[in-house]
Amino acid sequence: MSVQVEFQATAPPLRWDEAGGIRIGQSRVALDSLLATYHAGSTPEEIAVQYPILPLTEIYAAIAYYLAHRQQMDVYLEQRRQQAQQRRKRFTQDHNLTDLRQRLLARRQSQRG
Repeated sequence: MSVQVEFQATAPPLRWDEAGGIRIGQSRVALDSLLATYHAGSTPEEIAVQYPILPLTEIYAAIAYYLAHRQQMDVYLEQRRQQAQQRRKRFTQDHNLTDLRQRLLARRQSQRG
């Protein structure tokens, strides 16, 4: 006697956000963040502790999707890394953060004295 099991394909719990990033399920957790934690050696269960808003099933599904589409996802992650680096550079230039620490310390000293 054999039992037939019906399988139902489900879409990965990934969605594009308004800024062009990929989020997990209905949360605001970025795929970039989840995969950075995964690449740092965390298990899905450890990731679930760090991101309690994410169901364990969504964490496994996101990692499985990444592993099944590694080349495309690595391109996406590299583009996101470059965009973040450009934003940081632009922000630093626009707001003269190069010597911010020194300026804040000088201001603190002048207020004390």
